[in-house]
Amino acid sequence: MLEFFKEGLLQFLSYSGFGNCTWGHIIMICIGLVFIALGIIKEYEPLLLVPIGFGIIIGNIPFTDGLQVGVYENGAVLNYLYFGVVKGFYPPLIFLGIGAMTDFSALISNPKLILIGAAAQFGIFAAYITALLLGFTPMEAGAIGIIGGADGPTAIFISSKLAPSMMGAIAVSAYSYMALVPVIQPPIMRALTTPQERLIRMRPPRAVSHREKVLFPMMCILLTAFLVPTGLPLLGMLFFGNLLKESGVTKRLANTASGPLVDIVTILIGLTVGASTQATNFLRPASVLIFVLGAFSFVIATASGVLFVKFFNLFLKGDNKINPLIGNAGVSAVPDAARVSLIEGQKYDRTNFLLMHAMGPNVAGVIGSAVAAGILLSFLY
Repeated sequence: MLEFFKEGLLQFLSYSGFGNCTWGHIIMICIGLVFIALGIIKEYEPLLLVPIGFGIIIGNIPFTDGLQVGVYENGAVLNYLYFGVVKGFYPPLIFLGIGAMTDFSALISNPKLILIGAAAQFGIFAAYITALLLGFTPMEAGAIGIIGGADGPTAIFISSKLAPSMMGAIAVSAYSYMALVPVIQPPIMRALTTPQERLIRMRPPRAVSHREKVLFPMMCILLTAFLVPTGLPLLGMLFFGNLLKESGVTKRLANTASGPLVDIVTILIGLTVGASTQATNFLRPASVLIFVLGAFSFVIATASGVLFVKFFNLFLKGDNKINPLIGNAGVSAVPDAARVSLIEGQKYDRTNFLLMHAMGPNVAGVIGSAVAAGILLSFLY
């Protein structure tokens, strides 16, 4: 009888997390706890970091293969939920919600701000070239480069097509840098601007009519989709969501897209992306290199936006000049990057409100990252 209980206990322990735990699991669980702490204590993108952090913990609970509980095991619940990431249909739903909650008025009133969003995408292609030089394949390099757009859904969409095996590292890297926008960007902005440039006051944006707001998404989808049809899943849903918002006759649909729908998909995408970072698949030298390249891409994107404004100002006069502090907002982290522009500007002039101006390149960055994704898919997929 004693031997029977002993064998039963040993078998139980062999199936438990304690019997299958490795240092890799412990490291990843600690990383998940850090993500949760940053989201709750520091309030760095808590809607993203808390689900991702908890997903990392779930994904790194040790278990015996064959129990159908892991995100990579066929038939597991997590595997079914992860299907939306693997097949890339969660990101377009996120873009639908973003479109339904985004006001493009700042961009419509000052169209030249779209050039800042375009300039910030240089970080994507700089990281792409660097990744190629470091030995990544063209498809892997394309998936890594998109991190510079600071757009988690786009990074997931691209990596699901170009580098599925790297999706976990790329997605976590992209969301991490999105959350760390208030930490990473200000030093770059201060280093690249002069005290006089930080005090530039921009002309108030003009009022935008309802007709302009309705025509904008329809004109944009025709222009961008004809240019890069491969970006249609993201661009189409983005501008469809915006049309729902601005038409004035589909408020219920717009409220659903910008509220319950985007919240549900955010939960699913955060939790499953976090769970995909199982130690056996995640803790590799390539993952560390992806994080380094992602940081490089994000820094270049921020610097490119700021430097482009400085260059553009050489051709502008008087109150047409643009404050370079909004150049950082060319990345796709809406609205955090625009908020950073406001906070940095008010450190030097508390009466200088840059938020509405910064929202122009910020929403342009959303469009720009989707277009850049379409360009990469056109050449690589």
